Amino acid sequence: MTLTQADIDREIAELHAVAPKSGHPLRDFAPYRSSVLRHPKQPLVPVKDPEAAELTGPVFGVTDVTPLDADLTRRHVGEPLGERITVEGRILDRDGRPVRGQLVEIWQANASGRYPHQRDDHPAPLDPNFTGVGRCLTDEEGRYKFTTIKPGPYPWRNHRNAWRPAHIHFSVFGTAFTQRLVTQMYFPGDPLFPYDPVLQSVTDPAARDRLVAAYDHDLSVPEWSLGYRWDIVLDGPAATWMEEGR
Repeated sequence: MTLTQADIDREIAELHAVAPKSGHPLRDFAPYRSSVLRHPKQPLVPVKDPEAAELTGPVFGVTDVTPLDADLTRRHVGEPLGERITVEGRILDRDGRPVRGQLVEIWQANASGRYPHQRDDHPAPLDPNFTGVGRCLTDEEGRYKFTTIKPGPYPWRNHRNAWRPAHIHFSVFGTAFTQRLVTQMYFPGDPLFPYDPVLQSVTDPAARDRLVAAYDHDLSVPEWSLGYRWDIVLDGPAATWMEEGR
């Protein structure tokens, strides 16, 4: 049976009524169908020697990241299609101190809501001048900055007429790939927010609001791009929600 939006809305309302208002969603949030199939069923296995795991795992160096990596609109011969945007923010700890030298990676759909991935068969056009991935290192003030194209919403077949709000995926690394946090940034005023089980799996309204960037007119560049500001707080009461198990 194909679930309708009314079915999903009812499930979300029921779970919001009983779920704890924390920044972390249930790992098996039923309206988000794939989470039921892929969330851990067994207790996590602790690493006996975390430092050894980090020392023997992949690492990256500052010379591996170039300024061009942060401009997703200049990675190909031609100009990408869509609305050019600047996204800037800071990576902060629980006390508001900047987290320096962190590798920040983003990936996203193009302006039509399509990923350049062989499994994305959504009938929307691919853009040969936009592949939707970028990275940068935070500076001494914990700042990151990207120039990109505003992504479009896309269908994801979770239920009948299911559409994801426009979003950008963020990945923040520490000093090794074992220190990785993954989250998503959304855009203000998106009408799809109430219908999205992924966003609604965060049952605390304040935590959901922290996933939405703010339009910043001072960050907008004349004749070039609109500006959005979004800070990521790594822990503490005001922490940004992260996708567990990544």
